[in-house]
Amino acid sequence: MTRDIRILRTGALLELSRRLRTVNEETVRASFHRRIRRAAEPLRDDLQRTIRHLPIQSQGRRSGGRGGASPTTRPLRATVAAAVRLSVRTTGNPGARVWIDRSSLPPDLRNMPTVLNSGRIRHPVFGNRRRWATQTTTPLWWETTVRRHQPRMDREVHRVLEDIRRRIT
Repeated sequence: MTRDIRILRTGALLELSRRLRTVNEETVRASFHRRIRRAAEPLRDDLQRTIRHLPIQSQGRRSGGRGGASPTTRPLRATVAAAVRLSVRTTGNPGARVWIDRSSLPPDLRNMPTVLNSGRIRHPVFGNRRRWATQTTTPLWWETTVRRHQPRMDREVHRVLEDIRRRIT
C-alpha cells in the first residue's frame, strides 16, 4: 500500500523555495504555504470520506452461531479516517504530504490501514482466537483515490508555482 502521497522534489518547487528565502517576504511565503495546503486538502477530505463509507462485507453466520454485541464501541472506519493527516513544507524539501498517522491509532489498529487496503480483513470472532472470520472490502481504495486526485493536484501546484514566480520576479 502506498502509505502517503507527496508532491515534492520537483525542480520548480526547490527553485521557488530558494527564491522565497532570498526574497524574505512573509506574505508571499504564507500565500505559497496556504495555496499548496488548499491544493492537497480535497485529497485528504476524499480519503477520509472514502474510509468512512468503505463497505465491509462478511460471510454471514454459520448454522448454530451465536451473536451478540461487539466487545468494543470504537468505530473502526471513523478511527482510521481521523488518522489521515496533511502537512505542507515550504523550506528544505518543499511540498505537500498526505498520510495515515499510525501513532494516533490505538495499538491494536496500527496495521488496519494496510489490512483495509488489501481488501481482506481476517480477525478472531469477538476475541476468540479459535474462531476466525474473514471480511472483504474494496481493495486498493487508497491508490484509487490518490490516482483520481493526482491530475488536479498537479495542475493546482503548477498554477501556484507560476503565480508565486510572477510575484517574486
